[in-house]
Amino acid sequence: MKSHKAKEAGVRTLRPDVVAQLGPAASSSKAARHAQPTFDDLHARITTRAYELYVQRGRREGCAMEDWLDAERQIVSREFPG
Repeated sequence: MKSHKAKEAGVRTLRPDVVAQLGPAASSSKAARHAQPTFDDLHARITTRAYELYVQRGRREGCAMEDWLDAERQIVSREFPG
C-alpha cells in the first residue's frame, strides 16, 4: 500500500537489492531526501522561473528558449553551487 501511494505521488524508491549494492550511501534519511532535489522538483522550479522571466520581460513571443535557459541557469546555480 505504501509503495502504491509513493507511485501516485511520483516518488521513486530504490529496490532493496540496489541499495545493498550501493552501500550505506544509498540509504537515505528524510533530511538527505530533502537536501537533494529530484528531477521533477528541478523541472517544476525551472518551469515556474521561466514563466516569471517571460512575464517580467513583457511576455515577448519567440523568446521561450532564452527564458528557459536563463531560468535553468538561475535555478541550477542555486541548487548546486559550484
